[in-house]
Amino acid sequence: MNRPKISFGKINLNLNKAQPSSTNQTENDQPASIQGGFKKIGKDEMQRNIENVTDDLESQHLKDVMGISGFGRKAKTFDINAEIERARKSAPAKPDASDDKSQEGNNDDDDGTIGPLPPTDSTKQKPNSDGEEDDDDSEDEDDNLENKIPDTHEVQMQHGTKAVLALAGDPSGGRVVSGSIDYDMCFWDFAGMDSSMRSFRTIQPCENYPIRALHYSVTGDMILVVSGNSQAKILDRDGFEKMECVKGDQYITDMTKTKGHTAQLTAGCWHPFTREEFLTSSMDATLRIWNNFRSKEQKIVIKTRAQGGLKTIPSSCTYNRDATLIAAGCVDGSIQTWDTRKMFVNTTHCARNAHQKGSEISSIVFSYLGHQIATRSCDETMKLWDLRSLKTCLHAWEGLFSRYDTTDCCFSPDDRMLVTGESLPKGQNEANLHFFDTQTFQSVKTIPVTTSHIIKTLWHPKLNQIFVGCGNGVVKCYYDERRSFRGAKLCVVKTYRKKKHTEMIGVTQIITPHALPMFRQEKSKSSRKKLEKDRLDPVKSKRPDLPITSGQGGRVASSGGTLSSYVIRNLGLSKRVDDDQDPREAILKYAKDAAENPYWVAPAYNKTQPKPIFSEEPDAKKPKTE
Repeated sequence: MNRPKISFGKINLNLNKAQPSSTNQTENDQPASIQGGFKKIGKDEMQRNIENVTDDLESQHLKDVMGISGFGRKAKTFDINAEIERARKSAPAKPDASDDKSQEGNNDDDDGTIGPLPPTDSTKQKPNSDGEEDDDDSEDEDDNLENKIPDTHEVQMQHGTKAVLALAGDPSGGRVVSGSIDYDMCFWDFAGMDSSMRSFRTIQPCENYPIRALHYSVTGDMILVVSGNSQAKILDRDGFEKMECVKGDQYITDMTKTKGHTAQLTAGCWHPFTREEFLTSSMDATLRIWNNFRSKEQKIVIKTRAQGGLKTIPSSCTYNRDATLIAAGCVDGSIQTWDTRKMFVNTTHCARNAHQKGSEISSIVFSYLGHQIATRSCDETMKLWDLRSLKTCLHAWEGLFSRYDTTDCCFSPDDRMLVTGESLPKGQNEANLHFFDTQTFQSVKTIPVTTSHIIKTLWHPKLNQIFVGCGNGVVKCYYDERRSFRGAKLCVVKTYRKKKHTEMIGVTQIITPHALPMFRQEKSKSSRKKLEKDRLDPVKSKRPDLPITSGQGGRVASSGGTLSSYVIRNLGLSKRVDDDQDPREAILKYAKDAAENPYWVAPAYNKTQPKPIFSEEPDAKKPKTE
């Protein structure tokens, strides 16, 4: 079936023709819409109107979606070359404060230019009136190095009674280990300690050898232990042994032919970013690089030589931050470095007369940037060196007495200060911790620490806390309440909970299996069974009162389970009342007393009312008569 199609007429809009009357319209004429007709406009004007309406609709929709009221002014386009030329012209002249204000006023008047401009003196951002004091204070604090030292609070950790020769901190800042001359190694866990600051584990990893150096691996899961023995050990995070280096053959002259050290160890450290590699130094005049997976033999042997080619003992060794250099401080007072990317035959840098000959360089450490080296020696000096010119030191601080050959120094996390401790000299009451500026070489601050020697100093970069190992077995921690993070701050707020001590009394028991029950001695029970029996006893276990219930066993079950009876008995409002007694009989007990000594109602009606007459009991029912 063919149905007729519904079609619509085509609507044509002729925009080419212009209405002649529209050009002749004056300001006083009324609009065409008011006159009852439509005004014809040109094609360009129509297109502009359509674009304006479209932009308005899109911007309004975007505003509604984003929930904002407006986008502000449009940025003015400018010529970058012209702005750079204008900046070059205005750069040599430094305006005064008044000129700055006038220039700021001119910039505010320029409403059309919005956006980043080339950096000029006139466009430097100035602090607001609200933040001027804060900015000034922050600048003063940054300039003042003394304010950067975290020493506002102090915490003491007791390692033992002998000198603490080694300290090491976990890279994450969760734990610290300390080693002493009394062969003990203590583990300190900040997350598990309380305000008593007691270590959670104490071990003797190297039997009867003092702990000379400790160092955490880059991942923090292994600890290098360097003792007075010739064999270094690797422990895991909890103190269990993972590896022990092999001992070399003492009867071989060439140290490169032996598989390990043949004399006492002096120092050691881990590779900065390779977790399986570590470095040790020994009195056999060698440095050896080890691999954690190969405990039977070292990887590389480095020999330290004196001026005439003879052997010299390295007393300290370390890597730089990017592991491109290995540095060693020797007993002859020399500093020697080797490049790890080359053969270890010749030294890369060598300073023969760095310190006094015959005095051990007890510590050598690289700065965090890697351009400077600090050395601490037993000749009572500490020196700062620049790797680019190692012939002369930048500065030497003298008068720093050190009694132990493990006394060290360390850089601050920003390399602006150098920290070291001193041993207690004669005639002095306290040993001090010294802070020196690495740029001006002036003393920044001196902190009195203890009445004993200061041996180890550790400035943890992540915690921003300073740990100091003393000669009396004390490890002190200095921190700032605002600048330090976690670490000892987690422990000082925790209180120590005392444990309940159980007393054990030994009693001699005589076993008499055939004795009469009245003479039979009770068997001694274990403490666990005794506690279980006491738990069942309501008196010994101090069981609280059971809640009020209608069943038996409650606190008011003997005389009723109602709440009113319980309240009456406890508040003392009446004498004890038995709930099972007849209430009429209970009231009639007080009838005689109420008649003789009236108190409430009878005195009020005594004069106005006659004597009350109570109705008598009715007679018995008469029998029915027929």
